[in-house]
Amino acid sequence: MRDRLIPFLIAACVLGLDRFTKWLIKAHVTAWDTLTVIPKFFNIVHAENPGVAFGLLADASSAWRDTILIALATGVLLFISTILLRPAQAGMARNWMVRIGLALVLGGALGNLYDRVVNGTVTDFVEVYAGTHYFPAFNVADSAITVGAGLLLLDMWRSRERKQSRTLPAVGGSSQT
Repeated sequence: MRDRLIPFLIAACVLGLDRFTKWLIKAHVTAWDTLTVIPKFFNIVHAENPGVAFGLLADASSAWRDTILIALATGVLLFISTILLRPAQAGMARNWMVRIGLALVLGGALGNLYDRVVNGTVTDFVEVYAGTHYFPAFNVADSAITVGAGLLLLDMWRSRERKQSRTLPAVGGSSQT
């Protein structure tokens, strides 16, 4: 039972770090201000994003956008929580890559959902760029979701590789004639 709670502890840590960093930004950086950390590469900004990743849906009708995004995030949270709380299936109990990936996605989704419900926007503050090419601003929750999704994809790729290695015949085996 304790092993099933560890991903929720990880998610709570992500949520706590996300809330803390967003509080720091709101308290010390004025909206749409930019603090250069590493010139021509990394800034701290204070941006409020009413949409989703990369500002998608930012111009959509506010009531519908918020309702859809809150419902979608709630569905994702319930789905991930259900997976994490289910009794471990064969191999799942030992598959920490999947459990950590899901925990990171859960914590990040909680962080951004909190912002959306309380503020109607999500606070972003990390801006990475090279020359004139800017990556849209993001936050700790976005980073956790991205790393978590990456771990899940990596596990899927590794699982596929293992499955294929079990089903392919050995190369250079002896032939009997």
